[in-house]
Amino acid sequence: MLLAMMEKVFDEDFYRKLESISIKVRMTLTDGAAGGRKSKAKGSSVEFSDFREYTPGDDFRRVDWNAFGRFDKLFLRLFMEEREALLNIFCDCSKSMDYGEKNKAAMSLRIAGIMTYLALNNLDRVCLNRLTESTLVPSSSFMGKSSFKKALQFLESGSFTGNTNLAASLKRKDLKSRGISVVISDFFTSGSIDEVIKYLAFKKQQIILIQVLSEDEINPQLGGQVRLVDSETAEEMNLTITPKLLKTYNQKLKTLQSGIKSSAKKYGGVFFQLSTSDSLEKIVFEDFTREGIV
Repeated sequence: MLLAMMEKVFDEDFYRKLESISIKVRMTLTDGAAGGRKSKAKGSSVEFSDFREYTPGDDFRRVDWNAFGRFDKLFLRLFMEEREALLNIFCDCSKSMDYGEKNKAAMSLRIAGIMTYLALNNLDRVCLNRLTESTLVPSSSFMGKSSFKKALQFLESGSFTGNTNLAASLKRKDLKSRGISVVISDFFTSGSIDEVIKYLAFKKQQIILIQVLSEDEINPQLGGQVRLVDSETAEEMNLTITPKLLKTYNQKLKTLQSGIKSSAKKYGGVFFQLSTSDSLEKIVFEDFTREGIV
């Protein structure tokens, strides 16, 4: 099981919220980006560009019936200002993600599910990627709303274990075309996060980095003598937690976050932090909107 002794990640409540999100929000991740998606241009300024084969769930109004008459197959018309985007979502599946009363792994999977749904609803293609240790497990390419449940099944089929080297794992993905790359992680990783960002920039990706942390990690409520156990290595450490030590921890966390944000911004990307205590509505309608994701 993905998350033992835990409620199902994609339950009825998740689907109800997703329906609300789909009504209120349109995903515009690559608006204005090279090789991007929908332009606001209408009428004669929208020029024909290419065909692709129909996938169940696609808009029938885009079907070229003349092509169907010739080839006995359904094809969609694509336009210069309305090309589909390829969205790659990379999920950190290290053991440190499976942490917190409100679980980081569950939240990261829900975020991946929301982004997948919005992209498929906008006729984009999605590939999901699980990062574990120094390996990468990619899904097939999902297209059309009918493939959404298969995408969720892929997300739920993995496990959170080991110590993920984000750079080593992610660089196993040969990104052959421009697109959007979303990395969902706590970014407590071995290896260089700068290396991740530079690789995605070299591959001409629009970069979105989402840090998922528990409230215990954002505002630790510890004091006195404690024994800390590393969830990935099982290494133990005895510490005396003082206000000065907590202040140092908060400064180190802010330094990590500001460094990632600065590096992402250098290449036109965005970085932001979410809490597992945040509601899905806040994440989509406030955080995603603020960062220009929706």
